[in-house]
Amino acid sequence: MGIPLRQVVDVGSYIVKQHLKGNKRYPLVLMLEPLFRCNLACAGCGKIDYPDEILNRRISVEDALGAVDECGAPVVVMAGGEPLIHKDLPKIVEGIIARRKYAIVCTNALLLEKKIDEYKPSPYFTWSIHLDGDKEMHDKSVCRAGVYEKAVSALKLAKQKGFRVTINCTFFNDADAERVAKFFDTVTELGVDGITVSPGYAYERAPDQKHFLNRRTTKELFRGILSRGRGGRKWAFNQSGMFLDFLAGNQTYKCTPWGNPTRTVFGWQKPCYLLGEGYAKTFKELMEDTNWDNYGVGNYEKCADCMVHSGFEATAVMDTVRRPWVAAKVALFGVRTDGAFAPEIPLDKQRPAEYVFSRNVQQKLSELQAEKVAQKAANAA
Repeated sequence: MGIPLRQVVDVGSYIVKQHLKGNKRYPLVLMLEPLFRCNLACAGCGKIDYPDEILNRRISVEDALGAVDECGAPVVVMAGGEPLIHKDLPKIVEGIIARRKYAIVCTNALLLEKKIDEYKPSPYFTWSIHLDGDKEMHDKSVCRAGVYEKAVSALKLAKQKGFRVTINCTFFNDADAERVAKFFDTVTELGVDGITVSPGYAYERAPDQKHFLNRRTTKELFRGILSRGRGGRKWAFNQSGMFLDFLAGNQTYKCTPWGNPTRTVFGWQKPCYLLGEGYAKTFKELMEDTNWDNYGVGNYEKCADCMVHSGFEATAVMDTVRRPWVAAKVALFGVRTDGAFAPEIPLDKQRPAEYVFSRNVQQKLSELQAEKVAQKAANAA
């Protein structure tokens, strides 16, 4: 099992408490993006397409920990951008651990060997190193030679220093199931504590729009991968078995965008980690004022092919609690990798996509300019 027992118990207890309180919508994982700046420019990423004035902004320690308290989720994933660029990230991590929340730093690992001594091993802390396959696959994915070797070197160092280390992998339509399975064998031999997988999401501004998976090819790819690992039981996944069962096309799930709310330098991102179509000033405003029924597979064109963990992992976890006998079967016998797929959600009533990225960026730039003018006036007074 890739997820530590302590974390399983804590998250399970949290879910039970939410159900006892009668809460229908609640967060499981806070996606904290303390900056957008990155030291890579991956072709499949739409997270860094901002002017320098925005890329240079950082969430303060106070605001980051305030978001952790405001949200209340038991797990906090720090991504970006490249979070290790943020000079105060060690303080943010310390604050999260002090609150007995599970802190996960997602990193491309280019800076990890340099900065690793700023962090301490803890049962509440995990490095999640980005690796999209073997050397050739990963370096192609991140558009730079030598990154795979640097990441593997950092992974080995982190393990030597006693840290819990997982990897996160995103796959596109050029992924080969046999090759991915061999890669999973390799990282398992390296001693990784878990593997997180996800199909690529078609970001509106990603430079490469040709290699994103649709739902059918996602299911076929993951059936091919998992069939080579005894239904996935050969490897330790840092995800629920029910989510893997969903990736293999055996479950019909609607996404749970509020399960992984996102806090960025702009505020609370509406509606989810993958779609930035507006921002709320507070978590309460995000939860209460977002029209959740406008989004998700079958509701919105941009969501049609999404099967990403940030949207569906929370659904799978909640289904595990609701139907433990099904989850137990998957755990015991592995993910089914043949037979008919579960029914798809119809797309005939989805609303057309709205392309609002440029408008949102311009609005934020105007707000930043207004802040500068106000600050200048205050200093002159």
